[in-house]
Amino acid sequence: MIDVINLRKSFGALDVLTGINITINKGDIVAVLGPSGSGKSTFLRCLNCMEDPTGGSIIFNGVDIADMHVDINVHRRHMGMVFQHFNLFNNKTVLENVMMAPSYLRCQDLKKAKRKNRITRIKNVFRSKKEELIPITQTKKQIQEEARQQAMDLLKRIGLDDKANVYPSTLSGGQKQRVAIIRSMAMNPDVILFDEPTSALDPEMVGEVLELMKRLADEGMTMVVVTHEMGFAREVASRVIFMDDGQILEEAPPEEFFEHPKDPRLKEFLSKIL
Repeated sequence: MIDVINLRKSFGALDVLTGINITINKGDIVAVLGPSGSGKSTFLRCLNCMEDPTGGSIIFNGVDIADMHVDINVHRRHMGMVFQHFNLFNNKTVLENVMMAPSYLRCQDLKKAKRKNRITRIKNVFRSKKEELIPITQTKKQIQEEARQQAMDLLKRIGLDDKANVYPSTLSGGQKQRVAIIRSMAMNPDVILFDEPTSALDPEMVGEVLELMKRLADEGMTMVVVTHEMGFAREVASRVIFMDDGQILEEAPPEEFFEHPKDPRLKEFLSKIL
């Protein structure tokens, strides 16, 4: 699904990623561990080109999305992102936050299809062989209603359907992060990227967010999770990687990673946190 090949990222003279190579297959749950400043979040943000890589390739579903000529917005539709600080729109209700992206993008697709069909009809007047029109099966109103129903179904799934019409400022941190997760799910992504999703939460709220992530993992969602939650990495991840100084120093299944670490820097890291 994702092949990262010699990924590099620099900010001026500062080299943050110095050659990352990893393959993420469908259904993988990859936990990314490492000390602060090791390049974890930059690596995650490069995966969907929120940060433009300095060099290397990111092959996502057969396309190098690090290529500057690729329309990255097309591919971001299939790659959800969950941030440390939720990034919900405080001037929109919970329901509007969840339905916003799918409703907007599908309405934009409808607008483009209608425009293309208008041009095609004009050109067909002068053609002997007529070009087929793009089939249009939904109206704007139907798209918005479908997005609304999908959003309500997702909110019901996490037990927050009673919060649909309130604003994010009224929610707890754990509730906000669960809404942020299902907002990313509303686009039916192939993979979801999590950037330290529990680090901004009070300890008692961490469990409810991790429980939702575990349920997604059980359902086969592909996930890349930058995290400090060792329990999640041990119990849920299919692979754990350790980053330091802009490189992947070790990659292994959880049991091997935690019980038999090989890299000296990883051994030192684990001795301080376990």
